[in-house]
Amino acid sequence: MTTDTARPVVPPVKAGEAVLDNAIWASLTGAHARFAEGTARALRYRADVAGFVGIPDEPDERVWPELAALVGPGNDVVLTDPPTPPPADWPVLATLGGVQLEGAGLAGERCPEAVVLTRADVPEVLDLVARTKPGPFLPGTIEMGTYLGIRRGGWLVAMAGERLHPPGWTEVSAVCTDQEHRGRGLAGALVLAVVHGIRARGEQPVIHAVEENAPAIRLYQQLGFRLRRRRRFLRVAIPTTPGIATPRV
Repeated sequence: MTTDTARPVVPPVKAGEAVLDNAIWASLTGAHARFAEGTARALRYRADVAGFVGIPDEPDERVWPELAALVGPGNDVVLTDPPTPPPADWPVLATLGGVQLEGAGLAGERCPEAVVLTRADVPEVLDLVARTKPGPFLPGTIEMGTYLGIRRGGWLVAMAGERLHPPGWTEVSAVCTDQEHRGRGLAGALVLAVVHGIRARGEQPVIHAVEENAPAIRLYQQLGFRLRRRRRFLRVAIPTTPGIATPRV
């Protein structure tokens, strides 16, 4: 498997792309509603599935006390491009930049070596994730979509799968390869195999990466993904006794 761009493509479909701006909320109120916990203004994934929280595109002031009650006072939470700033008494603990890449023109390819991973494979998956650190993966994450893996000598050495699922789109995630098996095209082959399954459902693939992960971003662009937008992730602390605080200015 090579990582050049001379691959069969399908006409890009741009309709409905705006849902990617708030993909977590769109997933939790759509295809992933079965995993959702919360209110009409603040939702999160079930604790064993993912750590993501979502708020509406145009939240009112009630979103913050509801989010605080959902996550728990004294805890912290990661907000993705919040449409309005969190209250002034919610300290920003960290800010991380990221990119969102869309693959609407990418057809994908089958990977004969790939196998579908199931609940029974979760211990192996968690071990691989702990060694390679592709991003958060919990015991129930595998329920979010189809995950594919490649084994060598009976050991799981590479994987990729589906995570967020806003209408018409599916996020490719958990792309990782064991250190000893890198440089052999396994990650690229698995990404394209996941894309192939997404396209077979008539949906489009999207993928995220932190800005500092230049090798991953380069690989995704070589495979045919295109930069759609930059993202900002805020980790904020929820005060111990939150209320409807004054907005941050």
